[in-house]
Amino acid sequence: MNLLTFGLNVTLDGCIDHTQGIADDELHDYWTQLMDQSGAMLFGRNTYELMEGAWPAVARDEKAPRAMREWAQKLEAKAKYVVSGSRSDFPWQNTIKVEGDLREAISALKAKTERGVLVGAPKLAAALEELGLIDEYRLVVHPIISGRGPTLFHGLSSARHLELLSTQRFKSGVQALHFRRKAG
Repeated sequence: MNLLTFGLNVTLDGCIDHTQGIADDELHDYWTQLMDQSGAMLFGRNTYELMEGAWPAVARDEKAPRAMREWAQKLEAKAKYVVSGSRSDFPWQNTIKVEGDLREAISALKAKTERGVLVGAPKLAAALEELGLIDEYRLVVHPIISGRGPTLFHGLSSARHLELLSTQRFKSGVQALHFRRKAG
């Protein structure tokens, strides 16, 4: 079965502000490995625009740190799907707009994408979780209390129960947690 995996950096208090975290080589290597294991990336428009505005330049920057540049180059080459109701033009290479009913479109994307899909967009992930489409979670918890900013899964209709599959501790104190949806 091809999985839909949600992966994101988060602070100890659940903040998902992309400026609140430790972005070192070890972390970039971790995300690059996850991307390599996935057949495609899935973003909402907001996350796509953040990525589109930053990573293509890093991919071409010979002075960029090795791990950042490797992530950026692999992201350039990876199939990227975007859910957007307000934008239709996606010029970044290998980008495809998701069309139609969200449940049907993402179910079809999962079915056709060998090695599954990695989604890295918090608002989209909340919508996909509400539809029961997320199979696994890769949450990277930073040892930071932000005290501000958007949080994960705000407004879900009910609690979700997960099973912890593995943990990984980084030198920086960051913890990578791997969960899957609990059966039943």
